[in-house]
Amino acid sequence: MRHLARLADYCSITNMHTKNLAIVWAPNLLRSKQIESACFSGTAAFMEVRIQSVVVEFILNHVDVLFSSKLSSVIRDGAGAWL
Repeated sequence: MRHLARLADYCSITNMHTKNLAIVWAPNLLRSKQIESACFSGTAAFMEVRIQSVVVEFILNHVDVLFSSKLSSVIRDGAGAWL
């Protein structure tokens, strides 16, 4: 994810900003067996991929916070408090 976020830094050159990267990579990063099955219609599959791309775009826009060591330690310490 950090690599894709770094690619987005060069969007002025490549025109691959976070939204475009999310559209391209979401189906691979958040693969859904339901979409691949024959039971999904074209519209339903499109909506599923759209949701996936929104999630990936959010992650790319917040990669520094979501994958920071500080957040990991807060989550780890917080999880221990609930046990």
